[in-house]
Amino acid sequence: MNPEAVGLASHRLQQIERHLQQRYLEPGRLPGALTLIERRGELAHLSVQGHMDVERARPLQQDTIFRIYSMTKPITSVALMMLVEQGQIALDDPVHRYIPQWRNLGVYEAGFVGTFRTRAAAAPMRVVDLLRHTSGLTYGLQQRTNVDAAYRKFGFGDPAGSGTLQGMIEGLANIPLESSPGEVWNYSVSTDVLGYLVGKISGMPFEQFLRERIFEPLGMIDTDFHVPAAKAARFAACYMLGPDGRMNLQDDPQNSPYLKPPSFVSGGGGLVSTAADYLRFCRMLLNGGTLDGARLLSPKTIELMTANHLPGGKELPEMSVSLFSEASYSGVGFGLGFAVTTNPARTLVPGSVGDYSWGGMASTYFWIDPREQLIVIFMTQLMPSTIYNLRRELRTLVYSAFT
Repeated sequence: MNPEAVGLASHRLQQIERHLQQRYLEPGRLPGALTLIERRGELAHLSVQGHMDVERARPLQQDTIFRIYSMTKPITSVALMMLVEQGQIALDDPVHRYIPQWRNLGVYEAGFVGTFRTRAAAAPMRVVDLLRHTSGLTYGLQQRTNVDAAYRKFGFGDPAGSGTLQGMIEGLANIPLESSPGEVWNYSVSTDVLGYLVGKISGMPFEQFLRERIFEPLGMIDTDFHVPAAKAARFAACYMLGPDGRMNLQDDPQNSPYLKPPSFVSGGGGLVSTAADYLRFCRMLLNGGTLDGARLLSPKTIELMTANHLPGGKELPEMSVSLFSEASYSGVGFGLGFAVTTNPARTLVPGSVGDYSWGGMASTYFWIDPREQLIVIFMTQLMPSTIYNLRRELRTLVYSAFT
């Protein structure tokens, strides 16, 4: 690694490790942290700090396997766009063309499960609404409305739940939308629905499509919906921040549900991966849809995906009713699977117009800055992801190392 050769200062990159160590690792606010920075196609920085399993004092490793939760969403979005490129589905198609039982979904007005009162939606849900989270669907974890409560009651969208993707699709036919499609941005099970569409349209199970059409061509050898026995020793523990500010073990890697294939295959949050695997996915995106001779998408499709698709060119704070999101500040819009920076000055953190990003519930995060030929991947395992300003701090530290 020679950071100076790609316009980065070594001594400033070292500030990232010091910052993480002093602010998060030593006080026990994070179990461990893996930070990877690549610029102009060269690895410029890789730091591996802390533990993958605090209870057993097992150090974090470069090849540790992490739950990436919502960093699954960009992968699922790419899968759907591969089918768009083949003409098998279009962004303005109504979703009920593929899920007929959703044709007459109403919008919530009042009531509870079994007594919902609804009104007609002002517009049909389109495929683009699923990609940009303007579908009118929600997440049970939002805990904002009676519709959210219905999702929790039936376990819709829970990667660790006992339901199935087909069961969720059928069940949602009986639950009203929270809003008319296209009217508001609400983080939701939309990307799980995209996974269902990929499976239905391609004629193969969604997980098989990802494996054969994305993971194998890109050489993502450790990315899957479960951790096989041969790799279990590399699987990190996951933690939850308790009311006392201490980390509590949330998922023990030795008896985790991830050690066997899930019943609910979640395109919205079900994958595990490594930093090296996710780097290959990011390289494909930055390279305009291709990597090492394998082309998944065209450069024009990547360009379309990373434009702001919020109606009227609005930003997330203007449209969001979501109590939980992996990005929520001004100067950021949303594309087809990613948050997209539209105005760096409004974000109040360094960046570029057109950089795109997303994160996961266990505080994992990535962003790609095409203008600067930059990829940054951050891996850890602490829930929830909103507890610290870590992502904004990382952006500041990385861009401050530019020369």
